[in-house]
Amino acid sequence: MIRVLLADDQHLVRSGFRVILETEDDIEVVGEASDGLTAVDRAAELRPDVILMDVEMPGVDGLEATRRIVAGTGEDGPAVLILTTFDRDDYLFAALRAGASGFLLKTGTPEALIDAVRILSRGDALLDPQLTRRVISTFAGPEKAVPVQADARLAELTPRENEVLVLLAGGCTNAEIAERLFLGEATVKTHVSRVLTKLGLRDRVQAVVFAYEHGVVGPSRG
Repeated sequence: MIRVLLADDQHLVRSGFRVILETEDDIEVVGEASDGLTAVDRAAELRPDVILMDVEMPGVDGLEATRRIVAGTGEDGPAVLILTTFDRDDYLFAALRAGASGFLLKTGTPEALIDAVRILSRGDALLDPQLTRRVISTFAGPEKAVPVQADARLAELTPRENEVLVLLAGGCTNAEIAERLFLGEATVKTHVSRVLTKLGLRDRVQAVVFAYEHGVVGPSRG
């Protein structure tokens, strides 16, 4: 059973999400929160698998709540899915840096929401291909490139793992990485896991941000 916490300041929105999710036999809504601070407390109390987090809430907003939850629980904590009606790049990038594992607009379908919860519960990350392209465009654009930050953890990667990280940063799936590197998908999955572990990253979404922020790929290399 996938345990879900709903964090949104609008009661009708929470009720709608609950109705959608609880039609599924493998999903259970274990709690709700109407502000970020309550979401942090309920996350610690209920230990859900996935948190649906709104961005704009009174007091502590969803981005700060995500930071606190991720910092307090680490890799074993819940996966946070950011949900918002605002299609804004600043929310997207702030959510990724805060440690969110997925980002969806509330204008999506119920099926997309259900799929997202299941994907995050498996320890995977969710970033719509269109949003992935926006991440890459923002970090790779010469006029917007972020300052490169040196990181000793990169030296721990093998040459093959570095190749995998570059392809992850390009938004490649495991199947696409396997095809490009002439490897089996199971082998690629192992490499991805090792890359995330060595770099201390939660998921593939964080790998995209890390790669651009640390110069693994960029305007002159990606």
